[in-house]
Amino acid sequence: MRLTLKQITGLKVLLHLAGLLPLLWLIFSILQGTGFSADPAKDVQHFTGRMALKFLLATLLVSPLARYGRQPLLIRVRRLLGLWCFAWATLHLVSYALLELGISNLSLLGSELISRPYLTLGIISWAMLLALAVTSLQKFQRKMGPRWQTLHNFVYLVAILAPVHYIWSVKVLSPQPLIYALLAIILLAWRYKKFRRWWSK
Repeated sequence: MRLTLKQITGLKVLLHLAGLLPLLWLIFSILQGTGFSADPAKDVQHFTGRMALKFLLATLLVSPLARYGRQPLLIRVRRLLGLWCFAWATLHLVSYALLELGISNLSLLGSELISRPYLTLGIISWAMLLALAVTSLQKFQRKMGPRWQTLHNFVYLVAILAPVHYIWSVKVLSPQPLIYALLAIILLAWRYKKFRRWWSK
């Protein structure tokens, strides 16, 4: 049975809650000073980064589910997921700038992003997500024509760079960043026919 417009609307509400409730929990935890380790700044950075990755993977999951599950209306939630991914990625960047460097040292942000390779990957990923978020409106799709799809294909590059950024950023490698990387690989491999067509051109 195919999803109806009403069900898609309900799904959008649930997805908004999936993006908003963790943010409210994070704010509450920061205000209460609970739920963190001895290095709360890192905890906040990793939490926001993982949330961005979750929404990135969910965004990539929509098209295969819509196609193979024969649920064409499911595509309508993809933009919502992408915007939440960008929102959490922005929080991740802001948390690094404010908690790691501090307001008094924000002038160092540029040099840090350039001198640390894992941060370079992170800011490149964020810049791509920014471009995708800004052009996600239908009016941009109409104005840009075929270039719009070319631009939005960069989400696949983000799906490569972001997990590498995560793996590179942790001091002690644990299963969690590897799991995110594996999921990204699976979602990209799901599109091997598309990539093969691009390669043949």
